[in-house]
Amino acid sequence: MSTTTVTKSPVGAPDRAPAPPRRADAEGRIGLRANLRHIGALARRNALQIKQDPESMFDAVFMPIIFILLFVYVFGGAISGKGNNDAYVNYVAPGLMAMMGMNIAMAVGVGINDDFKKGVMDRFRTMPIARSSVLIAKIVVEIGRMLIATAILLGMSFLLGLTIHTSVLHLFAAIGLSMVFGASLMWIFILIGLTVKTAQAVQGMAMMVLMPLQFGSSIFAPTTTMPGWLETFTDYNPLSNLADAARNLINGGPVAHSVWMTLGWALAITVVTAPLAVSKFRKKT
Repeated sequence: MSTTTVTKSPVGAPDRAPAPPRRADAEGRIGLRANLRHIGALARRNALQIKQDPESMFDAVFMPIIFILLFVYVFGGAISGKGNNDAYVNYVAPGLMAMMGMNIAMAVGVGINDDFKKGVMDRFRTMPIARSSVLIAKIVVEIGRMLIATAILLGMSFLLGLTIHTSVLHLFAAIGLSMVFGASLMWIFILIGLTVKTAQAVQGMAMMVLMPLQFGSSIFAPTTTMPGWLETFTDYNPLSNLADAARNLINGGPVAHSVWMTLGWALAITVVTAPLAVSKFRKKT
């Protein structure tokens, strides 16, 4: 028969309660490897959600097909001349790569808002994980969706007559640049999703951002035909810089200025909005 030895506390000393489990409220307590592991696990969870709900991929699958067909056959003749659609495909397809990034990014804000309403984010905030890992995992999965949308867009563009006048490496550089800029835009929409109360409000505010940037740019038509004040706006529009960079990488032409401007915009947007989004995520009730 075994006996258990019980050690008594000294007389007058208070009994010690078991230490509560530690929570990683401060991200500084979590190492880089643990943070990456959390991002991987959360990204896998988000990807499994898409697998269980294939309808959430409809925008990434069908939107590029609709856009390239619509703009080439509705506006191509008016802009490039009747029967000259091939030339317009080479003009508009790189611009639509930039547009895909913005539209996919909008879905992140809607998803974040919806997850809070369902209580999913409240559960994540009680776990010993870095708060930023939840948001970064969302961005990782949305970049995957953006890659799928871009691949479909380019596939349709090749069927319609898109020609690469540079090299495959230049094409990959254009895709990579679109991914970097799209990822930076996601922080804006995450912040909007954490700020407004409903998914409908997220979409409404997103459209107020999307419409002027998309149509006041060089995505669909050269800016030389625009009024002077609008042409000035397009010069500073980051979507114009991205569209011009992708277009010149694919068709040939000077790329240094537009590439550096796009990277500068992406860095500035991320530096400003990412800390605000993480702070809002911590404090949101």
